[in-house]
Amino acid sequence: MHTDINSEGWISRLPEKWQAYALLLRLDRPTGWWLLLLPGWWGIMLGANGVQGMYAADWRLMIYFLLGAIMMRGVGCVINDIIDRDLDKQVERTRKRPLASGAVNVAEAGILAATLLFTSFIILLQTSAITIGLGALSLILIAIYPMMKRVTWWPQAFLGITFNFGALMGWSAATHRLDMEAAALYIGAFFWTLGYDTIYAHQDKVDDEIVGIKSTALLFGNRSKFWVSIFYLLAFAFICIAALLAQVGLVTLALLILPAIHFLRQIAEWDMDDAESSLFTFQSNKNFGLFVLLAFAFHSVLSLEIFANLPIPHIDFLGAAPQ
Repeated sequence: MHTDINSEGWISRLPEKWQAYALLLRLDRPTGWWLLLLPGWWGIMLGANGVQGMYAADWRLMIYFLLGAIMMRGVGCVINDIIDRDLDKQVERTRKRPLASGAVNVAEAGILAATLLFTSFIILLQTSAITIGLGALSLILIAIYPMMKRVTWWPQAFLGITFNFGALMGWSAATHRLDMEAAALYIGAFFWTLGYDTIYAHQDKVDDEIVGIKSTALLFGNRSKFWVSIFYLLAFAFICIAALLAQVGLVTLALLILPAIHFLRQIAEWDMDDAESSLFTFQSNKNFGLFVLLAFAFHSVLSLEIFANLPIPHIDFLGAAPQ
């Protein structure tokens, strides 16, 4: 049976009920919270002008976003599994999930999600007003997302819209503004998610077609590699635009070659008809995100300032100077 559940390692040493909770929150699969976290870290790092420009407050934001990503990814998984528990029983990869298997009931899952949501809200209150507003807006999208696979062939696009609010929130938390850099970063992250979640959906395409679940994997079929390539190209282009608008230095531009190479390698090695290959390729996107973060860390090294004299528009919600 193909499954992405990993019940070994540290989770296997937990009491049985705690194992079920850990699996419900996908703590056995850190790739998900990494992919949720990294756009937020990109926004903070880019907004703070790299490691050289970061103060103690910015490093605290990095920790807040880490904790928030782990908890909110868990909340999203619980909501998704409550809604999909009957469908999950019919899909090979998901039939052993705690709610589908009966290891956790709906009431227990709801209490767990509410606890994590409250804790995440307390963390969110430590950020700026615009960031708090964006976080509140994202909750609506998180609640709607599980239904998308039932009504559109593009649930991966809706995930991209939902999953990458961190790019906007990270930038606004660091700068107290929303700027064109943040918008470009968000669009780049959107296309990145559209690509990697199409790859992820190829694991389930046979079962999804049987039970009537829609996805871009089924929509694109044998042309999926072509479309993922296009999405990755757009993702990389908008990430580069965000970097240029932020007036990064030559070192950052040079280091952005690394995520570009990683994208090319993914496309070359991915076998869309092999579920294990799809899972491995999807998981490797954590490395792409870390490569981008590494590039942004050197933001101010050998600065070009090629856009220094251009009137780049921004929306200043608080009238506050960047930290």
